[in-house]
Amino acid sequence: MSQLTTPAAATPAAAVPAAPAKTAKRPGRSRRSPAKSLLLHGTLIVASLIALGPIAWVLLSSFKPGYAVQSSDLTLVKDPTLANYSYVLFDTNFPKWLLNSVIVAAFTMLIGIFLSATTGYAVSRFNFPGRRPLMMTFLITQMFPAAILIVPIYTIMARFGLINTLPALIIAYLTIAVPFCAWMLKGYFDSIPTSLDEAAALDGCGPFAIFWRVVLPLARPAIAVTAFYTFLTAWGEVMYASAFIQTDNKFTLAYGLQQFVPQFNPQWEYLTAAAVLVTVPAGVVFMIAQRHLVSGLTAGGTKG
Repeated sequence: MSQLTTPAAATPAAAVPAAPAKTAKRPGRSRRSPAKSLLLHGTLIVASLIALGPIAWVLLSSFKPGYAVQSSDLTLVKDPTLANYSYVLFDTNFPKWLLNSVIVAAFTMLIGIFLSATTGYAVSRFNFPGRRPLMMTFLITQMFPAAILIVPIYTIMARFGLINTLPALIIAYLTIAVPFCAWMLKGYFDSIPTSLDEAAALDGCGPFAIFWRVVLPLARPAIAVTAFYTFLTAWGEVMYASAFIQTDNKFTLAYGLQQFVPQFNPQWEYLTAAAVLVTVPAGVVFMIAQRHLVSGLTAGGTKG
């Protein structure tokens, strides 16, 4: 009687070692060679030194006496002194120039934000006659250099008796900042869904309440950029200030710095000290705008 042979028991699939799966090669950046990496970092270091070199020279020169600044010897700090800052702050009209610049820049920033935001929102949300020509006019004004606009603006200011006054500078700077900022804010308002406006309208909000309570908080990053741009427009401008301001007590900081470099006796030590002091308020405004810009971006990126 033949013995029946039973087939070998099938090995469980789990016991069979699985072949290593081939990982799909993800497309990515190719690894740079050491030579390319060294060249890239060397280029960045050289570019940084070129950008920071003049700033470092001004900062170091502000602590040098006059003969050391004008000397042909290349030294970092020679006979450091604070006399330059003391002279600028207490023996010149620098505090008055600072106050004038703060007033002009602050009013330019506040009025510029209000006009740009309301104009950008109106053009973005409403359909009214002259909407497109208005924005085209804003765009065309950016095509002309500021030197061409000085004469007509000066004539207008003279007829209203505003020459040698700070309001003349504020109005002139608004003509530069508002058209550009209105275009920028209009584009940002376009990116905010209109469904939010409709939901707020159903809750009983009017157009201004929708703008103030709903749209404006969402546009905080763009508002921060607008504030920084309008502030810098008024803070460092010289051309309009030299045309409209005639007396020393009405000078702004940017225009007042020219008093330290007369034609035959430039006082570089005082100019560098004043230049360092001028950058401090602008740096503070930049830090504030940067903080609001980052917080606005992060807040807009979360979903509740």
